[in-house]
Amino acid sequence: MVQQPDYRDWSGVISLGLIWGGTFMVVAMALDGYGPVTVATARTTLGAVTLLILMAATGRRLPAPSPALWGSTIVIGVLSTALPFLLLSWGQQYVASAFAGLSMAAIPLMVLPLAHLFSDEPMNARRLFGVTLGFSGALILIGPGLAQIGQGAEPLAQLACIGAALCYSVASIFTRRCPPIDPVTLAALTLVVGAVILLPIMLISEGIPRWEGTRPGLAIVGLGLVPTAFATLLRVSIIRSAGSVFLTLVNYQVPIWSMIFGAWILSEALPLRFYIALSMILTGLAISQWFSLKKLLTRR
Repeated sequence: MVQQPDYRDWSGVISLGLIWGGTFMVVAMALDGYGPVTVATARTTLGAVTLLILMAATGRRLPAPSPALWGSTIVIGVLSTALPFLLLSWGQQYVASAFAGLSMAAIPLMVLPLAHLFSDEPMNARRLFGVTLGFSGALILIGPGLAQIGQGAEPLAQLACIGAALCYSVASIFTRRCPPIDPVTLAALTLVVGAVILLPIMLISEGIPRWEGTRPGLAIVGLGLVPTAFATLLRVSIIRSAGSVFLTLVNYQVPIWSMIFGAWILSEALPLRFYIALSMILTGLAISQWFSLKKLLTRR
């Protein structure tokens, strides 16, 4: 039963924001020693192994064979693990980690029009205004890059990060329409799908990875264990305790923490357009999700 959030729920949602906001910084560290395919593959494989072990330890079993369920699982696995992890890892070779984190703030805004078209959440004038404002912020973020398409890798890397956000958004719609399944089992299976796809690509393109030093080595291991496996468990715990509306508070934290970590730890320069885009995207998100936020803040 969903209850009023307590201190454990609040500490959990803040921790989740920190973890996911810091993921882009950790990816940048891993890329100091490993190729982008290896980084994406390690994240999916280590996360899958961890969650499969958890399934065995808690007595969870694989779901009964079902074309609809397994078809959904494969699509969700491609769109929520293999493709976005690969796009982000490749893109972060050429753009700041803060840019990658900020681009993820567009996910809830992308979900709204997709849900209007393919799910049961109709768009209204308030949501449309919020989405328009948020996407205007995203255009400010990537605008200079669009003007330089064909002039180096950075503009394409920016589009890769936005493309990863779009993958997550489409995966969200498929997840909502997925047949009933335990969330930890679904997370484990989608990571298995990602690992099965990425492992042969890694072996062909970058070979078997070796230990490349403490910083990139610990970063690549941490990616699979913390933001992928542990964060999944924390997310499930928060939803069960305080509800999915409460979990939306994470969406506001991720871009902020990614910019803080990028500037503080990696000494990344943050141009003015980052701050303008951040304010517009978060304002658009707040407007589009106003009633959900109001319900959360006024709940007794």
